[in-house]
Amino acid sequence: MTTRVAGILLAAGDGSRLGQPKATVELAGSTLAERGVALLRDGGTYPVLVVTGAIAVEVHNPDWLTGMGSSLACGLRALGADVTRADGGNGPAAGGGVSGAVDIEAAVIALADQPLVGTESVRRLIAAFRNGATVAVAAYAGKPRNPVLIAREHWPAVLDLATGDAGARTFLRSHPGLVTLVECGDTGSPDDIDTPEDLARVRGGFSS
Repeated sequence: MTTRVAGILLAAGDGSRLGQPKATVELAGSTLAERGVALLRDGGTYPVLVVTGAIAVEVHNPDWLTGMGSSLACGLRALGADVTRADGGNGPAAGGGVSGAVDIEAAVIALADQPLVGTESVRRLIAAFRNGATVAVAAYAGKPRNPVLIAREHWPAVLDLATGDAGARTFLRSHPGLVTLVECGDTGSPDDIDTPEDLARVRGGFSS
């Protein structure tokens, strides 16, 4: 049976420093949300969920103001409403679950505000998973960044630690022995778009 790896695009922020929700920012004819979905889809994930907050698009996170961690938890619960947290708690995702989610074996998590990440990075993470890695992190010049793949077996632990703006970072730092770094420096850049200056720089690169 073919391994099923889902994609989760975190796009809930209101872009307070940017001046608009990042998911709606246009870059080279596409919004950051559209580019993120294409990244995950073309990289081999299915289904792809967009977790929003400041604007409601697909899976809405009512707790988006608390930070990225709640959006990650929201996306994981949407992919597997059967997931029980390590502390014994559980709960349905806002927006409901995904049909057939029980067959999903892992998820690749990407950020909407990193539009320069290459599709090949997602493919490499999935390849690492199929070769035995249960946590695979894209690295650039040896430094761990995004996207990140996490096997289903670790989702309960991620849910326990996904708070504030840390996303999966707390889980990754708490379990360094699980992490497989996958070098992706030749596939793109993890640069964030946080400010108008960041956006202008990225747009300039696309037009040059």
